[in-house]
Amino acid sequence: MTSERYFISACLLGQKVRYDGRDCVVKELLENLIPNQYISLCPEVSGGLSIPRLPAEIQDGSGSEVLLKKALVINILENDVSEPFIQGAYQALKVAQDFQATHAILKVKSPSCGSGLIYDGSFLGHQIQGDGVTAVLFKQHGIIVMTEDEFLKTIF
Repeated sequence: MTSERYFISACLLGQKVRYDGRDCVVKELLENLIPNQYISLCPEVSGGLSIPRLPAEIQDGSGSEVLLKKALVINILENDVSEPFIQGAYQALKVAQDFQATHAILKVKSPSCGSGLIYDGSFLGHQIQGDGVTAVLFKQHGIIVMTEDEFLKTIF
């Protein structure tokens, strides 16, 4: 029996919480983890953003700069939505810590949950190296962060 405990992006478990009101369920997560081994949440919704909501990207940096207030998360209409992203990241961290999560499986490329790659803030589909706001905060607090693809590689 593994002692690993996971925080998982809610959209990966089939909850319709993405900006477009959809999910991006990864059935293998549900098939390979037992219910008391994970907890889930959508940081963006926890931070107060609606479903659906306008697409958002980090401009001029990544999640670490957003946490330091040196970069912004903006939506496609150029409104600053950094605060809900920051608040949601801290709420997700609290949930993960209360659950004693050792790992997090977070949605790739998301401005909240992206790990390794995020969109560049141009809304043109260009990607840059970097982490989303929640991914950075988790890493800063010792939680091992992986994308859904990285997790799937560990079970197959």
